[in-house]
Amino acid sequence: MPSNFNRIRAETLASKNSPYYWDITKEPTRSQYELFKKYDKFWKKEYEELKTYCDKAGIEFMSTPFDIESATFLNDLMPVFKISSSDITNFQFIEYQCSFGKPIILSTGASYLWEIQEAVDIIEKHGNPLILMHCVLNYPTPNKNANLGMIQGLKKHFPQHIIGYSDHTLPQNMEVIHTAVLLGATVVEKHFTHDKTLPGNDHYHAMDKEDLKVFWDKWKFTEELLGSFKVTALPDEEPARLNARRSLVAARDIPKGKIIEEKDLTWKRPAHGISAKYYKDLIGKKVLVDIKEDEILKWNMIE
Repeated sequence: MPSNFNRIRAETLASKNSPYYWDITKEPTRSQYELFKKYDKFWKKEYEELKTYCDKAGIEFMSTPFDIESATFLNDLMPVFKISSSDITNFQFIEYQCSFGKPIILSTGASYLWEIQEAVDIIEKHGNPLILMHCVLNYPTPNKNANLGMIQGLKKHFPQHIIGYSDHTLPQNMEVIHTAVLLGATVVEKHFTHDKTLPGNDHYHAMDKEDLKVFWDKWKFTEELLGSFKVTALPDEEPARLNARRSLVAARDIPKGKIIEEKDLTWKRPAHGISAKYYKDLIGKKVLVDIKEDEILKWNMIE
């Protein structure tokens, strides 16, 4: 399971008069610059420590860069680049991250299809493996705006790429992410916190360890229900195949040497004899032995 620590520096991300776009009842700061300035103290030393800890814990370290210096520094720490929805039209920055030759995870929030296509064309030109993430840029995203059907839309328009989902809804029983995976999201991103009451624009709509447990329990149950995608009969269905399907049965006594007519045949359970699907094949055939009414027909009875 990878982790993603966004690398935000207020000076390189937002001008001082940049307006908010989040729920100010949860985060009252009305300037992007002011909000990001509160939380941009982490830098190289701290990120190297996080990388070391992630390696020890078996977690794949990731961080979304928002400027050239961050992307350059982070390249040595992570195997993949995550590009924010907010940079989907920042072609120069997309090109720069592609230049490292690593897989790209691209969020598609607040984008029209043609805008996504433009960014995809750039990444495809560089040949980077690509994951497209359905995303809605509401913080938090109301359930009515989740539009998880867009996962299928992305799969339809970009079948050559892996499709995922970046979620900003409130974690209510984890049904949103659960449904997203059922719709084909093979990569899921969700903000994570150890305390939802912490200040900032992320904690109140993030999931915590208890939410994660709920999701895994749901998904384990769902995986058991889904089973195999190969269409075939199951071993446990063999008794039903033998006893619930039908054989051809004598509808009346059929004497040896008689040519079988439609009136001679019916079909009944179990499927221990000639399958009912051969009904028409038996019409006109000669009977080799006397067959009693209600007797199941076998191939050795027929010429």
